[in-house]
Amino acid sequence: MEGYQVHVNQEFDEQIRILAINPGSTSTKIAVYQNSNPVFLKNIKHTKDELDQYETVAEQFEFRKKIICDELKGAEIKIELIKAIVGRGGLVKPIESGVYEVNEALKRDLINSPFGEHASNLGGLIAEDMAKHLPNARAFIADPVVVDELSELARVSGHPAFRRVSIFHALNQKAVARQHAKSVMRKYEDMNLIVVHLGGGITVGAHEKGRVVDVNQGLDGDGPFSPERSGSLPVGQLVSLCFSGQYPKAKIKKMIKGEGGLVAYMGTNSAYEVEQMAVAGDEKAKFYYEAMAYQVAKEVGAMCPVLKGNVDGVLITGGIAYSKWFINMIIERIYRIGPVHIYPGEDEMNALAMNGLMAMKGEIEIKDYLG
Repeated sequence: MEGYQVHVNQEFDEQIRILAINPGSTSTKIAVYQNSNPVFLKNIKHTKDELDQYETVAEQFEFRKKIICDELKGAEIKIELIKAIVGRGGLVKPIESGVYEVNEALKRDLINSPFGEHASNLGGLIAEDMAKHLPNARAFIADPVVVDELSELARVSGHPAFRRVSIFHALNQKAVARQHAKSVMRKYEDMNLIVVHLGGGITVGAHEKGRVVDVNQGLDGDGPFSPERSGSLPVGQLVSLCFSGQYPKAKIKKMIKGEGGLVAYMGTNSAYEVEQMAVAGDEKAKFYYEAMAYQVAKEVGAMCPVLKGNVDGVLITGGIAYSKWFINMIIERIYRIGPVHIYPGEDEMNALAMNGLMAMKGEIEIKDYLG
């Protein structure tokens, strides 16, 4: 049409479309973001029969990838516009926090699982496979649970046969810390924060100038007890139990992770259910609910001297952070340490997408995984 001038919307041209993939043990969550705005969210549930067909997690690759592609197609998502695909980081070797582009070394460890097998290992693998079939897409993982920034002092256990390791809710802790820093118009890398994640597992991290220099290993036996994990146990009693002949190794490990904490005391891994029991007058429920809050507060206190008392804030996040009663039981013991801020829930999909966005915009470094 002669004389007709087309005005290109520069803001639209600069939009970055991101696909986040978070495979769990019984579900696969996917999300599509346009810059920081979610345009599609889906939690795909998998039945036991569907997953029982596969002997290993790696064998589920094609099954899960096809479901993701089918969902995106059904939602009429134009996948050719996707610029970044960010998979949930799996059990790989200990690495620094950040965004890692999926390379051959990372793929090898995700497939062979030398550091442990988990559904999250599929995140990076599916991201890489999908990205290579798209015109301009790159594949990443971000802040897996094995993020390790511990100081050397924090690694000391008390005996050279043992070494403290870092396994914690890195993705959510880091995302909340950055969110908080932005809200107070400061840089995360300039702040000292204590971040508490309250979920099925509980981890408390000391964030010193952008690095988690100390944190309890909340997966299988360190720190506060949680809805389904025992946390730290009296060592002598544990050793005696292990050699008593009463329980096989697998059962003892289950007592530590899966059947510990509130499950052992109250028969449920739902903190909400325990709170409702307590509200209804169950004194046992009230006691153990308060005991869990007590142990969380104690762990926060333990992180204060790690930061030499210089604490800009204590951030509390995770699903249990929705409970005002539980939070208040913690705050009354820790409020003198520093300002307490509550960020209830956990939004792993948003955290994955925002890591991908920052990487694509050059706001954070894209790191190389070295096998």
